[in-house]
Amino acid sequence: MLRKYLLLPLLASYGAAVTISVAKSGGNVTTNLQYGAMEEEINHCGDGGLYAELIRNRAFQGSEMYPSSLDAWSGVGHSSLSLKNLSDPLSTALPTSVNVKGKGTVGLVNAGFWGIDVRPQKYTGSFYVKGSYHGTFTASLLSSTGKVLASTKVPSKGNAHEWVQHEFVLFPKKKAANTNNTFSLTFDASKASDGSLDFNLISLFPPTWNDRPNGMRKDLMQALADLGPKFLRFPGGSNLEGQTIEGRWKWNETIGPLKDRPGRATAWLYEETSGIGLIEYMEWCDDLNMEPILAVWSGLSLSGEVVPEEELDFYVQDALNEIEFLTGSVHTEYGALRAKLGHPKPWKIRYVEVGNEDNLSDGLDSYKAYRFQAFYDAISAKYPDIQVLASTIDMTIPGKAGGDYHLYDVPDNMVKQFNMFDNFRPDQPILLGEIAATEPNNGVGINWDDKNFSLYPWWIGTVSEAVFLLGAERNADKIIGTTYAPFLMNLDSYQWSPTLLSFNSNPEETARSTSWHLYSLFNHNHMTNTLPATSSDDFGPLYYVTGVDKKTDSHIFKAAVYNSTAEVPVSLTFEGVGRGTKADLTILTAADPFDMNEVGGENMVNSKTTKIKAGKKGEFSFKLPNLSIAVLTTN
Repeated sequence: MLRKYLLLPLLASYGAAVTISVAKSGGNVTTNLQYGAMEEEINHCGDGGLYAELIRNRAFQGSEMYPSSLDAWSGVGHSSLSLKNLSDPLSTALPTSVNVKGKGTVGLVNAGFWGIDVRPQKYTGSFYVKGSYHGTFTASLLSSTGKVLASTKVPSKGNAHEWVQHEFVLFPKKKAANTNNTFSLTFDASKASDGSLDFNLISLFPPTWNDRPNGMRKDLMQALADLGPKFLRFPGGSNLEGQTIEGRWKWNETIGPLKDRPGRATAWLYEETSGIGLIEYMEWCDDLNMEPILAVWSGLSLSGEVVPEEELDFYVQDALNEIEFLTGSVHTEYGALRAKLGHPKPWKIRYVEVGNEDNLSDGLDSYKAYRFQAFYDAISAKYPDIQVLASTIDMTIPGKAGGDYHLYDVPDNMVKQFNMFDNFRPDQPILLGEIAATEPNNGVGINWDDKNFSLYPWWIGTVSEAVFLLGAERNADKIIGTTYAPFLMNLDSYQWSPTLLSFNSNPEETARSTSWHLYSLFNHNHMTNTLPATSSDDFGPLYYVTGVDKKTDSHIFKAAVYNSTAEVPVSLTFEGVGRGTKADLTILTAADPFDMNEVGGENMVNSKTTKIKAGKKGEFSFKLPNLSIAVLTTN
């Protein structure tokens, strides 16, 4: 698919060994750099992402941009389905419900997020119903042929005057042949007063990560846990900004019971339910021991709407309220609200980013003139221990604030920026919030009119990302952390590719991309301190960083080879490391520069770890093949 774009740079030939000597001190920089995860439009398909919910369009949420619909729903038999905005809705947040009417057995069927995975495990569900009914409901999981995979009777508790929630549990006895399955909810219309009932917020969950109610999909959380991320930046980039000022991400509308979350129109062509809200993000950080990096809305929407300076105070105060909600004691107004919602213990927030990519959408002038300064001053005054970050580095950053740098590019250009952080300042740290090679080398760079550059990350792009990350790690005292973005893509409905993890409704087919393997290798070999090194050759085609992990007393060498005609021999010595010292050398390779890890396919990344020993002069000798990524760690 990608080969027609192939335009590789001139290859560097290699023969003589690169001799690298790592000093014991002299540039012993304590590193801050961490490899993390970025929420950036985490689902790209509504709730059908990390969120474990199995019912698509569960509450018929809509807006002027994306009106309420019966998407994913159909009637059972001759049932008639119609959306209604009743005078007494389930809640002001969820004003639209579905009326089901007919004769005999009637009901509605949901197709899930392009399928439902069914296997022997507990499924918990619920629905709200309004109307006079003296009978039972039947909740079922069905195969594409109509075979009942699991079913249960739910006695009616409803009446004509109020909405009542009904809960149920399903226990399939066997694994379904595929995910081409549906969920149905039926009732006997003859036992309803006028042959119809109103339904809303119909929900079904499989077991979730850490068994959290309203929780996360286990296979995707496992892939993230195995990555070993150290931080999470949320609630995303464009998802935070919104398409309009009114459509911005409002933290206070994402907390509390699901029936009180209105959802919103996103920048990614769908209405989201806000099932993953502010508290779920923090629980996610708790579950994987990740540092939360909170992004607050900065007064700019993707449409270019900017809040005037005289009206900005409201939004600054809203950001302060959000921080108080997360970190305040139970004796504060918003800390008390957090406690009421089940979290009396405050969370710790050390980083707050103001906005997302405010250098775009015609936002830079106002961001530099008054918007960033207003947020920076207010947050720093009330929370002096919080590191405030600007959402760009295209400005003079005030005080001790940091910045955020995003880079999407072709592989050659990623490699060319290996040295870009050499002259940055450590007192104004930079977050690399969105980094990815997104389009093959083509001689012209990124075509931003094409939003689907490559369906999956591919190997040469991953190696170029490794080179860029090595350049960042060489300057790790200036870098807070780095992450690939976007994070997740549902193969059945997406607006942007490539992404770190790709998936569908079958958890067994989730693809951990080639770049996932890069981040996992680097993240599991963390340097606490970098060390200076001298080399017999300049950087390229071998790029590297050297350091030590003082917690394990290990010396570390991380490297990548980008476009060499031959293997690169390496002779590596660490001052103070003598003959016979053992080390693990892990090398990642792929058979082809354009190998990708596809949904349902095999892993194309070859990972090989060998045990080696230092020679007479303490040297580790080995060869690194073209387009490889390597880590050596002494034992």
